[in-house]
Amino acid sequence: MKLHKLTAICLGCLVGCAGAAGAADVMVPGATPVEYNTPSGWTFTIAPYGWLAGIEGDVGARGRTTHIDESFGDILDNLDIGFMGVGEARYERFGVFTDLVYVKLSDTGDTPFGILANSVDFTTKSLMWTAAGEYRLLDQSDASVDAFAGFRLFSIENELDFNPPGLLGGLELSQTETWADPIVGLKGRLSVTPQIYLTSWGLIGGGASSDLVWDVMAGAGYQFTETFSAEIGYRAAGVDYSNDGFVYDVVQQGPILGAVFRF
Repeated sequence: MKLHKLTAICLGCLVGCAGAAGAADVMVPGATPVEYNTPSGWTFTIAPYGWLAGIEGDVGARGRTTHIDESFGDILDNLDIGFMGVGEARYERFGVFTDLVYVKLSDTGDTPFGILANSVDFTTKSLMWTAAGEYRLLDQSDASVDAFAGFRLFSIENELDFNPPGLLGGLELSQTETWADPIVGLKGRLSVTPQIYLTSWGLIGGGASSDLVWDVMAGAGYQFTETFSAEIGYRAAGVDYSNDGFVYDVVQQGPILGAVFRF
């Protein structure tokens, strides 16, 4: 049934479409302009981005686990709304950043023989929020390296609405799972020309809720002005979480692109 496939996609969508200091940093690492030195005051960065990622792994609920292997196109077919964005505030070598990812997917499927219900509406809402503090270890005109530490929070809500007629017609079922993990990582930038730069970051975490959380990205950017740049790269992220029959052990990877505004 199509709903079964969508359930798997929805559970898997969280890591990347969601994704965090790993993901949150999606645009933060390359936000530093070329020929940039640590300023003597506050700077702020806003970076909307998109991640064209597929997902593979094991997901399950209430003791039942299934393997998924879905492309970005499969996920996009069921997308209602999605938002990904990073914000950063920095004062000289110190800074804080946050990443918010929200995705809502939905679909409708028929039930076998129409006995339980005429059809079932399935909706999933996934939220990933990352926050971390950072410190600039290396600050040169053509290169910089930041260390950061913080946390990543995941939350998934699934809802089933059984449409009448049928034995379960009018029934609504929902399940929500929320957890958080500490993370640490590095991110950096290297200027190639006065306009072109390379950017990358990596993080690792877990131990509090998940067995393991990781996220890496490598990309390139172009500095159009002192306050605006664009980036493109490739990102992979994974999480291994299980609790009381709920399983979320997936890897999501694919191209990533975004715009960086600094003021």
